[in-house]
Amino acid sequence: MSPARGRAAAMAGALRRSGGSAAPPRGRSRKRASPRGGARQREGWGSWGVLSGACWVRVKPGAPAAAPAPPPARHLFSDPAEVEALRRNLVAWYDRCKRDLPWRALAASEPDADRRGYAVWVSEIMLQQTQVATVIDYYTRWMQKWPTLQALAQASLEEVNELWAGLGYYSRGKRLQEAARKVVSELAGRMPRTAEELQKLLPGVGRYTAGAIASISYGQATGVVDGNVIRVLCRLRCIGADSSSPAVIDRLWDLANVLVDRSRPGDFNQALMELGATVCVPKSPLCGECPVKQHCQAWRRVEKELAFASQKLFGKAPPVPDVEDCVGDCPLCPPATEPWDSSLGVTNFPRKAAKKPPRAMRTATCVLERRGCHGAPEYLIVQRPSSGLLAGLWEFPSVPLAQDLQEEKEREELADHLQAWMGQPMAAKGLQFIGEVIHIFSHIHQTYVVYSLHLDGDVILDPALSPSRWVTEHEFHASAVSTAMKKVLKAHEKQRRKESSPAKGSKRKRGAKAPGAGSPCPGTQLSLRAFLRAPTAP
Repeated sequence: MSPARGRAAAMAGALRRSGGSAAPPRGRSRKRASPRGGARQREGWGSWGVLSGACWVRVKPGAPAAAPAPPPARHLFSDPAEVEALRRNLVAWYDRCKRDLPWRALAASEPDADRRGYAVWVSEIMLQQTQVATVIDYYTRWMQKWPTLQALAQASLEEVNELWAGLGYYSRGKRLQEAARKVVSELAGRMPRTAEELQKLLPGVGRYTAGAIASISYGQATGVVDGNVIRVLCRLRCIGADSSSPAVIDRLWDLANVLVDRSRPGDFNQALMELGATVCVPKSPLCGECPVKQHCQAWRRVEKELAFASQKLFGKAPPVPDVEDCVGDCPLCPPATEPWDSSLGVTNFPRKAAKKPPRAMRTATCVLERRGCHGAPEYLIVQRPSSGLLAGLWEFPSVPLAQDLQEEKEREELADHLQAWMGQPMAAKGLQFIGEVIHIFSHIHQTYVVYSLHLDGDVILDPALSPSRWVTEHEFHASAVSTAMKKVLKAHEKQRRKESSPAKGSKRKRGAKAPGAGSPCPGTQLSLRAFLRAPTAP
């Protein structure tokens, strides 16, 4: 055996001893083969061929293996002693410093395995793309209302949406209930016990969520990879390739499965995520408080550069800092066009491709108001379609607008939309402009152009259109409405208070006519009868 092949074999053996795998990065799916070798082939590894020191070298299928270069093993955890020390230090830190969170308390104290798995499941779904501080109150109310899978399965989607309102990414709650119903109806109320079964059997449960439930609730020794773990692992092993790419994500999963503590997998995974959330944060990380900094390649590089700069400052002649870099085209190192930036320190990692800017959308929205039976104002809300953005939630009557429409055309579009609801001609000039409300979704920059209309009589709505209802302000906030619609109502109420207070200036509002220009009183709204009257010719 050649020395190069001997090193590769030794590396593979070390990985096996530390609980890892000597397999190269996997594609997105093992079932899907591709001409480029995305799926593992029986002989060779497709496009990922030979373990070269610490990195996988890309070779053509069927081609003889190229002589592997000997870069440092900086992207792997190949030393079993280091792996064991990292596990020990991280879990000990977690035992001392972990935050007191309600789902952790339930996972630790709940004796029933199915209820324990359900409690962890709910928390993991809520925590997706949402901060811990926001989730705590929602989680507490959810578990009080639906403490078991059976209770959630019996709830209506309307109830789920009402409790979820304001948490964002509303389809999460819907999918969670659908999966709970499947567990109750098809699995006899028994939660799957392994990550593989959880991901296979439960709709909406991906690889991360399955791993979290299985390790925390059932003690399966499987790793997890979320945003916090990605950041920690990329810094620990100086992984500077695009961390959102499938190839890098697969490698990070391999590292997470190597590292996970076999005796306390749930605590270890939570510790790794806790480290990323509280210490190894995106900006200004607290490296001095990190329990695993001695195992961090990025931190070591910073320390070496600081030592070099210090010696140079005092006039000594230090050697060039010994900075380990992979040689050749390493798929896990930063691209040559984006070298290490000393001013960034450990925040050189991770790196992601630039996000696409959110697309801009404009929507005209009308706050229709009437006096209720007790004199309090009531507002008309309508239900959105059962699929798509904000599916099934309630909102004020709204219509999408083309970009760059003039104000007059926006009014006409909204008036036509309201006319379809009421079945009577609408006068666009009766709509009072309130202002614009901006709400940022993950992929949409949404601008709501808000108008209002006070109705002084009863209105018969077309029952063939979307479900609708009149609600008080209290009922509005208790309904399944989005944060964006709450902003719209807040803008309306602010305008109403402004109009009821003494005027502070004479500056005319957008859309208001000057005295004598046909409006009975500047700044006032038309009555319903005047609003429904067909426009007269000039």
